[in-house]
Amino acid sequence: MNVSTPTEPLLAVEGLVKHFPVRRGVFSKVVGAVRAVDGVDFTIPPGKTLSLVGESGCGKTTVGRTILRLIEPTGGRVVFKGVDMVSLGRRELRTTRRRMQIIFQDPYGSLNPRMTVYSVLSEVLNAHGLAPGKQRRERIYELLDLVGLPPESADRYPHEFSGGQRQRIGIARALAVEPDLIVADEPISALDVSIQAQILNLLADLQERLGLAYLFISHDLSVVQLVSDMVAVMYLGRIVEMGTVKDIFERPVHPYTKALLAAAPVADPEHARKRIILSGDVPSPINPPSGCHFHPRCPDAIPACRELEQALTPVTASHEAACMVHAPTTGATSQSGSE
Repeated sequence: MNVSTPTEPLLAVEGLVKHFPVRRGVFSKVVGAVRAVDGVDFTIPPGKTLSLVGESGCGKTTVGRTILRLIEPTGGRVVFKGVDMVSLGRRELRTTRRRMQIIFQDPYGSLNPRMTVYSVLSEVLNAHGLAPGKQRRERIYELLDLVGLPPESADRYPHEFSGGQRQRIGIARALAVEPDLIVADEPISALDVSIQAQILNLLADLQERLGLAYLFISHDLSVVQLVSDMVAVMYLGRIVEMGTVKDIFERPVHPYTKALLAAAPVADPEHARKRIILSGDVPSPINPPSGCHFHPRCPDAIPACRELEQALTPVTASHEAACMVHAPTTGATSQSGSE
């Protein structure tokens, strides 16, 4: 993303691609690929939050896990603090990854039910050689206090906690190695509504106190509007619009962004949004449409949308969109020779 910022980006993602091979037959011959992420670019400045939004299956989670190399990328670069993560060997990756952590969507599934909280946090500290000996328990108590849990929680098992408390344990685990960037993958979607605000407030407080940067992955636009500095809208493996919260929520350009915002419920019945009904279903990422992936469902599509891939084009200094109609550019490329 080319949003101007006074500091160098903490994270720069350049042309990120992740294709999963499709195999069939007795010999598992590769007959195609699921194009989960199909060329993604953005940056995250230190201490800021970029949110990825879009329909289920658009590639949001794959982007987050590929950045951390929990899934190996097919192509592109992931530059973290000036270091290309994709080029790192196993030993170098282990050292660098300490500064990049993840909070998973399911707070129970991400914790080992046979391990106490002390063991969960101790395992992380031990893996990176942190807080040895007598310092270990003191550090674990400090982490629990940081996320709002009492010291006696250390000797309990995951099933003894509520969903919100388990997510606090997951946050403590991410904080244990003192990261600079946290990928928050739908961190509140599995929680009760009454608990969601508490976790969001905790994340905001930790960001302010520790200077954390977040890649916040969500489909809940009301949450995204609350927590984000910047927003990137994804559709079928590509970012179609990106900008500040004000840009995206008050001045959307891409028809898909407008449709997402129109679908979000409004609490005030006197200010209800006019719904935009999209035709058809989301195309298969195995065989995505040519040109703009959104053109089969777009109410504003023109013939050129079917043939040319539109790059993100500046709308303002902080706002970009990939739309042939509403943000035209001469940078479009023909897809006639694509796979």
